[in-house]
Amino acid sequence: MKRRFLIGLAALLLPALAAAQTKPAQRRNDAPALSAARTIVAGAPLSVFLTRMPQGARLAIARPDDPADKAIVVVEPRTTVPTLPTPGAVGIYELRLTVEKAGAPTILLRQPLATTEPSATLAAPERVGRGQGVPVRGIGPNGEQDRVMLVKPDAPADTDGPRFFPAENVEATLEAPDQPGVYELRYILHAPLAEHRILARRLVRVE
Repeated sequence: MKRRFLIGLAALLLPALAAAQTKPAQRRNDAPALSAARTIVAGAPLSVFLTRMPQGARLAIARPDDPADKAIVVVEPRTTVPTLPTPGAVGIYELRLTVEKAGAPTILLRQPLATTEPSATLAAPERVGRGQGVPVRGIGPNGEQDRVMLVKPDAPADTDGPRFFPAENVEATLEAPDQPGVYELRYILHAPLAEHRILARRLVRVE
């Protein structure tokens, strides 16, 4: 009788034991994660969405074959949706989330990033009086250091002059020079690997 009771009890317990063994263990997922566009115009700002960002983490853009301690762009995120500049040269790169260990960066996460050819457009009056305000619109990659400038047509790309930054506002009023003549409005890309690259030009005659 006792033996039959034990056999019956075992038969009842076996399904429960089997279910407990086959049920996957539930573990807390506290690993960091990132999400960002995989293709972007060269020189345009890239927004990255970070989850469970570890302390001291950094975002970097590097070439895929670059070691962990080499990068083109490095930013220490201050928010969970930081923005970082992208290289101004067309190419294949890698977005990385790194953290410093033993005095050297270690790659925690990586994601492919391709940049495409940048372009820009300019709008302004063809003629303007000396010293008058020139309403200008400049649209391009709109990187943080991009600028729209009014200079002489033969001036070097790094020449200074009346300017505004499209990243702040794509429209502005520039003061025309006091000296009459033909001037050139320029959209200048200023990004890693492509400093002072002229993307668009438009002639303005000062009378």
